[in-house]
Amino acid sequence: MTTPLITEEELQRQLAEPSSRRVAFSLVVRLYSKQIYWQIRRMVYSHEDADDLVQNTFIKAWEAIEGFRGEAKVSTWLYRIATYEALNFLKKRRSEEEHRISPSEEADAAYLLSRLHADEYFDADEVEERFQKAILTLPAKQQLVFRLRYYDEMPYEQMSKLTGTSEGALKASYHHAHRKILELLDAEE
Repeated sequence: MTTPLITEEELQRQLAEPSSRRVAFSLVVRLYSKQIYWQIRRMVYSHEDADDLVQNTFIKAWEAIEGFRGEAKVSTWLYRIATYEALNFLKKRRSEEEHRISPSEEADAAYLLSRLHADEYFDADEVEERFQKAILTLPAKQQLVFRLRYYDEMPYEQMSKLTGTSEGALKASYHHAHRKILELLDAEE
């Protein structure tokens, strides 16, 4: 995460104050847009979808700003909103697919990989593609935990606040995900 130009406490104070809320929120958008984009992008694999979901995340955050009580960091609050936006998007897409074909995890993975390849910004090599395929074999919760820990280096304590899961369960989930990914990558060599 980017080190803010303002302390967390000051940012939360300004967000709580109606007279400074708009300026503080624009700072929140500037500080966290990139991290939120990449969190979502790793889940949906499409630049256009990620851009739309980032906008939705900040719209929902703005609409809910009066209810933000500062019980979690601003970044944790935004990650939670972004995660739910991405998961709801994937659920909706999966529901749309169910009406056309018989749903399966393989179909979901194939769809997401096709989105990745269709994305003009995707320039990864074969190793990255194999890595992404391995991540997609994990259950949804393990995918989320793995991405937050591996890519964002999110501490388990913050992940716990984000997901509502105990730190011990998150550590176990990450360990199992990591092991499965290594096994899959080793098997392909």
